Amino acid sequence: MSEEEKKLPFIPEEWSDAASSVSCSSLQPVIALVCGPKNSGKSTFSRNLVEVLLQRYKRVAYLDTDVGQPEFTAPGFLSLTVVDKSILESDWTVPCVKTPERCFFYGDVSSKRDPKAYLRYVYTLFDYYQLYFCKSSENKTELPLVINTPGWVKGIGYDLLVDILRYVSPSHVVKINISAYNKNLPAGLFWLDGNDDETAHLIEIQSAYKDRYNRSVLIHKDGHLMRDMRIIAYFKQCIKGKEVNTIKELTHELASHTPYEVPVSSLTINHLHCQIPSTEVYYSLNASIVGLGVSNDVFEDLPSCVGLGIVRGIDTERGILYVITPVPENVVEKVDLLLQGYIQIPTCLLEVKDYRSPYLSANVLAST
Repeated sequence: MSEEEKKLPFIPEEWSDAASSVSCSSLQPVIALVCGPKNSGKSTFSRNLVEVLLQRYKRVAYLDTDVGQPEFTAPGFLSLTVVDKSILESDWTVPCVKTPERCFFYGDVSSKRDPKAYLRYVYTLFDYYQLYFCKSSENKTELPLVINTPGWVKGIGYDLLVDILRYVSPSHVVKINISAYNKNLPAGLFWLDGNDDETAHLIEIQSAYKDRYNRSVLIHKDGHLMRDMRIIAYFKQCIKGKEVNTIKELTHELASHTPYEVPVSSLTINHLHCQIPSTEVYYSLNASIVGLGVSNDVFEDLPSCVGLGIVRGIDTERGILYVITPVPENVVEKVDLLLQGYIQIPTCLLEVKDYRSPYLSANVLAST
């Protein structure tokens, strides 16, 4: 087995058959929603499904509703991404970062803090897909859509999943089960109340992870570590033209990276899920990750988010924020919204021996 093959995930025959069933479907448009308990392999199956669909379609839309472990963005985002080339060209063991067609910064790694806002973002992204990618015309062809969902399938998480299923009315639902039966979703078309005329092709498969008795099991992944890896992969895009192989090298490169100077007077600062006293705004922003929004780029009354930035320092006298971001300068110039949530800078980017953190300004360092 080659080194490239070792980096690919194990795809059992049952999974391949499920993906082929979706890809070869006569139903149009193909809208496939993947669901199941956490760590059952939803992201891996979704990614493989995109790969299979690309063999038939030139492009595939991907709606990611998992704010904790999204596939193509940093944590805290809900996004609609169009994939137009094989993902197998990349290493599946590292995060794959892509620029979405549309995304919203929810600002947390779980939908439980504000379920209503979460659902509104999901619905709006699906509406965007329907408007721009789902309708055939002379100039464009409807794209298949893969929807990846969170692994929180109990309590409110279950209710949110049912709401999403009813809203998008998928042509296919792929439900992944594990051997811990009490953690699985209910059998059958669980999101329908019996009075609905809607029909969907339900495909139930077992998790690919096996124990020594050849039973599917729940693999406990370090979610915090995976989120840090995705944030690191995102900000690594700031470094161009240099090979960066270690966290220490990345930290030093980011420290020497020229930040954007952003006047506070040109910004509207929105604190998501919390209220911050006006006297504490500077302190709350310093050394934080923020969403970069554009207020005049609106769809269904929701402004777009063009990426993330790190507020690396603040000049309170001049009213200037120093922000580093991989977002191109011509796009940054349009940013007039800063969205602050609960996405934290990975501690590994702050803790470098004998090196002062570049993300803390002098007044904060003096108080620590």
